[in-house]
Amino acid sequence: MRKVLLLTPMTLAACAAQQPPVHGVTLGHKCDAANTNQYVGQLGTADTGAAILRATKAAVLRWAPPNTMLTMDYREDRVTIWVDEAKKITKIRCG
Repeated sequence: MRKVLLLTPMTLAACAAQQPPVHGVTLGHKCDAANTNQYVGQLGTADTGAAILRATKAAVLRWAPPNTMLTMDYREDRVTIWVDEAKKITKIRCG
Protein backbone atom coordinates (compact mmCIF):
# COMPACT_ATOMS: atom_id res chain seq x y z
CA MET A 1 0.00 0.00 0.00
CA ARG A 2 2.85 2.40 0.80
CA LYS A 3 4.42 1.84 -2.62
CA VAL A 4 1.19 2.88 -4.31
CA LEU A 5 1.00 6.03 -2.21
CA LEU A 6 4.60 6.89 -3.01
CA LEU A 7 4.12 6.40 -6.78
CA THR A 8 0.92 8.44 -7.02
CA PRO A 9 2.59 11.91 -6.76
CA MET A 10 5.20 10.93 -9.37
CA THR A 11 2.51 9.69 -11.75
CA LEU A 12 0.51 12.88 -11.35
CA ALA A 13 3.60 15.00 -11.91
CA ALA A 14 4.39 13.13 -15.13
CA CYS A 15 0.85 13.69 -16.41
CA ALA A 16 0.96 17.39 -15.59
CA ALA A 17 4.25 17.85 -17.46
CA GLN A 18 2.81 16.60 -20.78
CA GLN A 19 1.05 19.02 -23.10
CA PRO A 20 -2.57 18.02 -23.67
CA PRO A 21 -3.54 17.48 -27.31
CA VAL A 22 -5.51 20.31 -28.87
CA HIS A 23 -8.52 19.29 -30.96
CA GLY A 24 -8.19 20.35 -34.57
CA VAL A 25 -4.47 20.97 -34.53
CA THR A 26 -1.78 18.77 -36.02
CA LEU A 27 1.63 20.27 -35.39
CA GLY A 28 3.20 21.58 -38.59
CA HIS A 29 -0.11 21.56 -40.50
CA LYS A 30 -2.30 24.58 -41.09
CA CYS A 31 -4.56 24.49 -44.11
CA ASP A 32 -4.22 27.23 -46.75
CA ALA A 33 -6.65 26.84 -49.67
CA ALA A 34 -5.58 30.02 -51.46
CA ASN A 35 -4.07 28.19 -54.45
CA THR A 36 -6.66 25.48 -55.02
CA ASN A 37 -8.88 27.02 -57.73
CA GLN A 38 -7.07 24.90 -60.34
CA TYR A 39 -8.69 21.77 -58.88
CA VAL A 40 -12.29 23.03 -59.11
CA GLY A 41 -14.01 21.21 -61.98
CA GLN A 42 -11.68 18.21 -61.84
CA LEU A 43 -12.84 14.74 -60.83
CA GLY A 44 -12.64 14.04 -57.12
CA THR A 45 -10.26 11.09 -57.15
CA ALA A 46 -7.76 9.80 -54.61
CA ASP A 47 -4.94 11.34 -56.67
CA THR A 48 -6.66 14.74 -56.83
CA GLY A 49 -7.37 14.58 -53.09
CA ALA A 50 -3.73 13.80 -52.36
CA ALA A 51 -2.61 16.71 -54.55
CA ILE A 52 -5.00 19.08 -52.74
CA LEU A 53 -3.77 17.80 -49.39
CA ARG A 54 -0.18 18.61 -50.40
CA ALA A 55 -1.12 21.98 -51.92
CA THR A 56 -3.00 23.12 -48.81
CA LYS A 57 -0.52 21.66 -46.29
CA ALA A 58 -3.49 20.19 -44.40
CA ALA A 59 -3.20 17.02 -42.35
CA VAL A 60 -6.80 15.89 -42.76
CA LEU A 61 -8.85 15.61 -45.97
CA ARG A 62 -12.65 15.50 -45.84
CA TRP A 63 -14.86 14.75 -48.85
CA ALA A 64 -18.32 16.34 -48.96
CA PRO A 65 -20.56 14.54 -51.46
CA PRO A 66 -23.97 16.02 -52.35
CA ASN A 67 -26.73 15.88 -49.70
CA THR A 68 -24.28 15.04 -46.93
CA MET A 69 -24.34 16.72 -43.53
CA LEU A 70 -21.00 17.83 -42.16
CA THR A 71 -19.95 18.77 -38.67
CA MET A 72 -19.48 22.49 -38.12
CA ASP A 73 -16.41 22.17 -35.93
CA TYR A 74 -13.47 24.15 -37.25
CA ARG A 75 -10.16 22.37 -37.67
CA GLU A 76 -7.27 24.45 -38.95
CA ASP A 77 -5.50 21.30 -40.11
CA ARG A 78 -8.38 20.05 -42.32
CA VAL A 79 -9.36 20.70 -45.94
CA THR A 80 -12.90 19.94 -47.12
CA ILE A 81 -13.62 19.16 -50.77
CA TRP A 82 -17.20 19.42 -52.05
CA VAL A 83 -18.14 17.34 -55.08
CA ASP A 84 -21.30 17.17 -57.21
CA GLU A 85 -23.25 14.14 -58.41
CA ALA A 86 -20.71 13.59 -61.20
CA LYS A 87 -17.90 13.62 -58.59
CA LYS A 88 -16.51 16.86 -59.94
CA ILE A 89 -15.02 19.24 -57.39
CA THR A 90 -17.20 22.29 -56.80
CA LYS A 91 -15.57 23.92 -53.77
CA ILE A 92 -12.48 23.60 -51.56
CA ARG A 93 -12.28 25.20 -48.12
CA CYS A 94 -10.19 24.89 -44.98
CA GLY A 95 -11.73 24.00 -41.69
